[in-house]
Amino acid sequence: MKRLFRILILLALISPLSANAQFEKARDSVIQLFGIVTTSDSLEGIPAVSVTIRGTNRGTITNKDGVFSIAALKGDVIEFTHVSYEPLVKTIPKNIEGTQHGMVVLMTKDIKYLPVAIIKPRPTKEQFARDFVNVSVADDEMELIRKNNTASMRRVLMRTTPLDGREATNMQLNKLYEKTKYQGQVPPMNIFNPAAWSEFIQAWKRGDFKRKN
Repeated sequence: MKRLFRILILLALISPLSANAQFEKARDSVIQLFGIVTTSDSLEGIPAVSVTIRGTNRGTITNKDGVFSIAALKGDVIEFTHVSYEPLVKTIPKNIEGTQHGMVVLMTKDIKYLPVAIIKPRPTKEQFARDFVNVSVADDEMELIRKNNTASMRRVLMRTTPLDGREATNMQLNKLYEKTKYQGQVPPMNIFNPAAWSEFIQAWKRGDFKRKN
């Protein structure tokens, strides 16, 4: 029992020392990483470069002069990415001294070469003039609207196009209204309706009743 008590006392004395040593070690591994990202050819600062620590969700971006600064640990892997440059990876040395570390990063432009496209002119001016005169240009939207808005086209569309929900409902309501309005009496006939006669005369003058071959 006394031996167990001595062991517990010894562990209680050693634990704070071990925790303090681990804390000091972790604190010594934290550094302030700073630097500048430039182009490899002209050494101009590159703005908006993403600087991230691999394996974490921590990162930053360079300012308008290409300068960045971020807290990191010794041995961290730093990734530099930009939409116009090839990605680059740098590793912070583990044996550096002090709490700061500077870095100069040179990035190369990511150039993609597309297949060659050769643009050739027309063989002769005469052929261009012939094709330009004889080309068939499709009607624009306004011309199509004019063609589809004639009286004959509207009549065809009214006969062939089915009614939508609103039109069908309005038609049924109008029929119900007419039926209710003349309930208990004889409905009037259009033969005595001056408006109907006027519409008939106008249609006859337009030639709507002519036989079309």
